[in-house]
Amino acid sequence: MPLAHEWTISCRDLAGRRRTVTVMAGGGKVMLVAPPGETAVLAPLDVGRLRAALRDAIVSAEDPTLLNGTQKS
Repeated sequence: MPLAHEWTISCRDLAGRRRTVTVMAGGGKVMLVAPPGETAVLAPLDVGRLRAALRDAIVSAEDPTLLNGTQKS
């Protein structure tokens, strides 16, 4: 499945190491990829970024010509 869009959100694992959570959208689907075998610990600002990425991903997955509520040319 070709992916139209991808977002990366910074986080940490339980040991405090830097990790990322990735949100991908394409083919009418949204995927959330967390650190393998880890727990993602998100700061409040990163939770907001994850929320925004998920919102943009579902818009993109439903209609790849739309992003942030506007028609892309």
